[in-house]
Amino acid sequence: MNPLESLPEHQSLLVLDRSADLSPQDVLHPFALDELMCTLTGNGGPAICHIWRHPRALVMGSRDSRLPYTPKAEALLHTLGYDTAVRHSGGAAVPLDSGVVNLSLILPFASSGPVPDFHQDFEIMVALIREALRGTGQTVDSGEIAGAFCPGTFDLSIGGLKFCGIAQRRQRHAFIVQAFVIANGSGSERARLVRSFYDVAAVSADPKFYPVVEDSSTASLEELTNIGSGQAAVQSFITAVKETVRRWQSGRDLIEASSSFVMPDAEDIHAMSEKMRNRYK
Repeated sequence: MNPLESLPEHQSLLVLDRSADLSPQDVLHPFALDELMCTLTGNGGPAICHIWRHPRALVMGSRDSRLPYTPKAEALLHTLGYDTAVRHSGGAAVPLDSGVVNLSLILPFASSGPVPDFHQDFEIMVALIREALRGTGQTVDSGEIAGAFCPGTFDLSIGGLKFCGIAQRRQRHAFIVQAFVIANGSGSERARLVRSFYDVAAVSADPKFYPVVEDSSTASLEELTNIGSGQAAVQSFITAVKETVRRWQSGRDLIEASSSFVMPDAEDIHAMSEKMRNRYK
């Protein structure tokens, strides 16, 4: 399956790999960059596959930010060296670290006809990750995993254990599908971290407003497949993603798409980060 065939005019997809940058920058920096690039894509710029990592953060959904004791939970995370923020896409709390690979597909809507059903947007990301992991010989399932953090219909799992969650953000002429993929390390340790956040933030809250996280729900690709161990697992997955995108676009001329890409400058990214942070204060 090549889902890029469904994009307008067989839209070319550029890869922006920032995964080697693990500097301790504002965790909203990559989300602000996505937002700015999405505007450029919607105005005729190229589609983009943005690959990135962050060294140590917990990113919340908007509902998490409204729990009774979220400020207290954030303060405790800060003492442990975690940055915190609320992202503009859907979903709930997600831990980020060097073993979590984040993928953002930034794609334009078709120039004519109805806006596609949002399920189609998610399916493009599902297809990309499944194809990237085809060489492991494992079956990647899609569907909500009970007890997992940031639960959703498009959870990706192997053997009943979640390793990836997917969220979406739409603008007027383009959209962003964001996935976090736990490539290495312990899935259960990350689940415990998220549960400890809710143990503080959600005291006295109605349980329907936050997920009940279980240690046994989550695992990494290192634990689930033969992709490798340590940072080798991370790099193997990133390489497989890039090779999949290249294979989908075999024979296409990417020179024109590359020439139309303009990287947002640092000042604009910072301004967008501040705008996003203030939105949820």
